[in-house]
Amino acid sequence: MNAEFEPLFHRYLDGVISPDEMNTLNSALEADAALRCEFVELLDLDASLAAMARQREGGHETYLARPIFRTAWKGRFALAASVVLAASLLWFWPSSTDSFAVVEASTGANTLSTGLELKEERIELTKGTLKLRTRLGAELVIEAPALFRFESAQRLRLEKGRLAANVPPLATGFTVVTPDGEAVDLGTRFGIDVTDHGQSEIHVFEGEVLAHLAGPGDPHSLRGGEAFAMRGERGAGRELRNSAFIEGDEMDSLSFALDRGQQALSTTATAALRSDPTLIAFLDFEGGGNDPGVYRTVQGRWPGSRALEFLEAGDHLALDVGGGRDWPQLTLATWVRLDRIGGPYQSLFHTDGWSGNNPGQVHWMITSNATMRLALRGNILAPGSDEAAGFPDSHTPVLPERGRWVHLAVTYDAVAGSVRFYLNGRFDKETRLSVAHPARIGLARIGNWDKKDRKLSGRVDELALIGRVLTDAEIAELFKAGTPYH
Repeated sequence: MNAEFEPLFHRYLDGVISPDEMNTLNSALEADAALRCEFVELLDLDASLAAMARQREGGHETYLARPIFRTAWKGRFALAASVVLAASLLWFWPSSTDSFAVVEASTGANTLSTGLELKEERIELTKGTLKLRTRLGAELVIEAPALFRFESAQRLRLEKGRLAANVPPLATGFTVVTPDGEAVDLGTRFGIDVTDHGQSEIHVFEGEVLAHLAGPGDPHSLRGGEAFAMRGERGAGRELRNSAFIEGDEMDSLSFALDRGQQALSTTATAALRSDPTLIAFLDFEGGGNDPGVYRTVQGRWPGSRALEFLEAGDHLALDVGGGRDWPQLTLATWVRLDRIGGPYQSLFHTDGWSGNNPGQVHWMITSNATMRLALRGNILAPGSDEAAGFPDSHTPVLPERGRWVHLAVTYDAVAGSVRFYLNGRFDKETRLSVAHPARIGLARIGNWDKKDRKLSGRVDELALIGRVLTDAEIAELFKAGTPYH
């Protein structure tokens, strides 16, 4: 066995290898086919001994034939088996030995087709989403707009854009370099977000990542559920943005729906909605960030489309819709991709003010229970209603555990005294009112409303206000035509 790398082999199998040692081992395995053979032979032996150990454990015997088994036999066997599988990628690499990654899937990124091998070229992704596989098996999903290049199979420089990584054991030590520092994987799922201004954030979904800030200083260890902003001498903790990143499983569904022409169906449905004579306003945010407010313009549900993203207290889009009129009937519908933040409310659409002498002001939000609420100033619930807060609430939580686009809708009928909620095209709950004022809309905001307890965190892609009550079938059709998923 190679005398130089045998200690690293055993430190890897012991689970005590450091990130620097892992980088050294990965580089050597990439460069030397004979060394890869020795490594996989050792993994095979490790797995075989683990299997023998499990058999003997069944007979209440102890088997410690080799010093490399210092952890649980069952766990070591699973690790070895997964590494053997990942190592096999080295032998089935598409063609050239100097490529670092290959495009596994491309959604709307027409110049980067499936099967394309990536080396050290600088790539600007203006629209769409890419799923890449590195030579050592790390799965990367990069969403436009993005600018990046590989420096090696274990090192990627992300100048701007969003990247989600799922790193297997063999690729431990995979590093993302940003303008603010480096994120070093220790076996995990994580996301990196770099704004157009070079500000970088790390979001760890599972496992552990080391954040090395630019300049001297010790790294910050981040574990699953933690997030970190890398700007500044020490950086700062952040709330985990679980919906900010597209991961591999979502990418597969997005690709399939796009290939089946779902975007064309959405365009047709949007055109029909725009021609509805009762439409009050339809906001698609395709103006390129010219609307008043504080927000970030990002990619929407479709490649090259636009959505608004809200992050900080005070981020918002200012509106003037409805002419300050009273609307006896109203439907609100939107596509959102929201994070599960800890604040009490997420503000979807709020008219300015909440005055007792101005009944009918509309506040549409998501509560701390992740359910929708439609509050109109001066309205009173009918006797027997089960909402403890005194406002109509939906029943089903609307925020998924992992990032997904969801369609939210609510209808209001002041004459009938009724509020009806819908999630992804399906009717969820109806609440009755004993006092129901006509809806009054005019000056309003999407996003964070009061910088206190109405913070929106996530993306909004299209918002429709309609001056009538849409039927269950019409709302179901809006979702069916507009969903980006298969």
